[in-house]
Amino acid sequence: MDWNHELLASALWLGKAFAICAVVLTLTVLWLAKGTGWGRQVKRIAWPYFTPRRSWRPLALTALLVLLTLVSVRMSVLFSFWYNGIYTAMQKLDASAFWFLMAVFGVLATLHVARALFTAYLRESFKIHWRAALSESLMERWLAGQTYHRSQYLPEQIDNPDQRVQQDVNQFVEGTLKLSLGMVDAIVSLFEFTIMLWALSGTLALLGFEIPRAMVFLVYLYVALATGLAIWIGRPLIALTFQNERFNADFRYALIRLREYGESIAFYAGEQVERSTLLTRFARVIRNMWDTLFRSLKLQGFNLGVSQLAVVFPIIIQAPRLFAQQITLGDLMQTSQAFGQVQEALSFFRSSYDEFAGYRAVLARLGGFLDAIDDTAKLPSVAISSEGNTLAARDLTVRAPSGDLLLQGLNLELAAGESLLIRGPSGAGKTTLLRAMAGLWPFATGQAVRPQGQDVLFLSQKPYLPLGTLREALCYPAVARAGEEVAEALRRCQLPHLVARLDEDADWSRILSLGEQQRLAIGRALLAQPAVIFLDESSSAMDEGLEHAMYALLRESLPHTTLVSVGHRSSLLAFHQRELKLEGGGGWSLNALPGAAGA
Repeated sequence: MDWNHELLASALWLGKAFAICAVVLTLTVLWLAKGTGWGRQVKRIAWPYFTPRRSWRPLALTALLVLLTLVSVRMSVLFSFWYNGIYTAMQKLDASAFWFLMAVFGVLATLHVARALFTAYLRESFKIHWRAALSESLMERWLAGQTYHRSQYLPEQIDNPDQRVQQDVNQFVEGTLKLSLGMVDAIVSLFEFTIMLWALSGTLALLGFEIPRAMVFLVYLYVALATGLAIWIGRPLIALTFQNERFNADFRYALIRLREYGESIAFYAGEQVERSTLLTRFARVIRNMWDTLFRSLKLQGFNLGVSQLAVVFPIIIQAPRLFAQQITLGDLMQTSQAFGQVQEALSFFRSSYDEFAGYRAVLARLGGFLDAIDDTAKLPSVAISSEGNTLAARDLTVRAPSGDLLLQGLNLELAAGESLLIRGPSGAGKTTLLRAMAGLWPFATGQAVRPQGQDVLFLSQKPYLPLGTLREALCYPAVARAGEEVAEALRRCQLPHLVARLDEDADWSRILSLGEQQRLAIGRALLAQPAVIFLDESSSAMDEGLEHAMYALLRESLPHTTLVSVGHRSSLLAFHQRELKLEGGGGWSLNALPGAAGA
C-alpha cells in the first residue's frame, strides 16, 4: 500500500468532510425549521436552543461534532488498510514492512486517542450546556402564568411533570446526540466501506449462477432481512418503555405522598390502605419490567446471533479465493473488517431499535408536557387590571368545573384600608372566588381590579413554607432580609421562641404546628406590607383569642391595607366593615357591618 498516496487522499477527504458538515448542518436546520413528523416534535423541544437568532454556538458545535465523527470513520478506513498491510507483511515474512507499519500504527493510534478524548469532551460539554438551557426553558414556561397550578384544570392532565423536566430532558439530550451522530457515522461508514468492499469482492458461483461483487450484495441482503425481523421482534418495546416511565413515576409519587401526609395516615391508622396502594402500583412496575425483559432478551438474542454470524460469513465467502491465491491474507482480513463495518452501519437501526423505542417514549412525554403548557395558556380567566390600590369585582361570574353556577354578576369595590368578610355555606364558592380574583380559576368571566405583583398577598389555610431557613420562609416570596425587623415580626406574632432559630435550615412545614405556620404567615404580611391581603381561613387553627390578637395586629400595623377574609367564625365580624354572603346557585348579598373595629 502507498501510504503517501493514502495520506494525500485523507487530506483531500478532510476538505470533503467540511463540505459534508456544511450540507448536514444546513439540512438539519431546514428539517427542524420545517418541522414535520418526528421533526415537529424535535423542533418544539430543541429549536429554541439551536435557533441562530439565539446563538450560532450550538450549531457550530454540532458541525464540529459531525466533522469529528467523519474523521473517526476515516481513521477506521486507515486502520483497515493498516491491518491489510500488517497481515500481508507477516504472510510474506517482510520484516522491514512490518516495522514500518508498526511506526505507522503509533501515529494512527496517537491521533485516534487524541480525537476520541477531544470528541468525548465536546459531547459531554455540549450535553451539559444543552440540558441546562432546555431545563431552564421548560421550567420558565411551566412557572409562567401559574401553568404549574392551572394545568390541573385541563380535561386531560399530564402525569408526573417533575419527572419530565428532571429525567426526560436528560434522556432527550443524550438520545438526540447519540442517535443523530450514530446515524451520521453509519451513513458515512456505509459509503466508505462499501467502496472498499466492492474493490475486494470477487465473483461467487451459487446454484449455477455467477454473482459479480457478491460480497456487497450479500451483506445488503443479509442486513435487510435481519433488520426487518428485528423491527418485528422489538416493536412492542416502544409501548413498554413508555409504560415503564409512567409506572415508576406513579409509584414514586405514592411514596412521596406517604411521607408528606405521614401524620394524617398515622392518625387514621391507614397503613393497610397505603400498603395496598403501594403494592398495586409497584406490581405494575414489576409486571412491566418482566415484559420488557423478555422482549429485550428476544431482541438481544436475535441481534447477537446476527452479529456472531457476521464474523465468519465474509471469511467463508472469501476463503476459496485465498486458497486459490487470488487474494492475500491481508485482503481476507480487510474484507472481514469492511464487511463488519458495512454490516454494522446497515444494522444501525436494528441494533439501536431499543434506544429508538426509548427515544420515542421521551419525545412523547416531552411533547405531552409542551402540549399541556400550550393548552393551559388557552384556558380562560377573568380579566385582571390595576387601578392603584383599588380592589373591585365587576360583573364577575364564577362556575364550578361541572358548569354549576356559584356566583353570578358580582359587583363590589373596596378602597384602600377597607375590609370585607366573605361567608357562606360549604361549597358555596368562597375560596373559588379568591381563586378567580387571583386569575387562577378558568371557569369564571368578568373583571377583577386589584394591585399586581407583591402589592397583593394571598394567605391560605395551610401556608406554604419553602425549603431553607426560617428567615427565608418568613420573608417569602421576597428575598430574605437581615436586621431586627424580621425577629420583631416573630415576636409580634407571638412566636418569640423561634427568634433564635431564624437562620436554621430545615423543613419548617414539618417542624411547626399549623397554628404556628398561620402566625408565621401573619408575620410575612407584616414584613411585606401589601396593599391587599386575601385571608382564606388563615386563622382557622388558632383559638378565638389568638385569632383576635392577630387581626388586631394586622389592623393596627397595616391601617391602609385592604383585608378580604374567608371564614365561618362570627368573631371575625368585628374586624370587617362589609360582609359578602354567598347563598349558592349564583346568589349573593353585600351588607355593611356596623361598629367594625377595623373601620
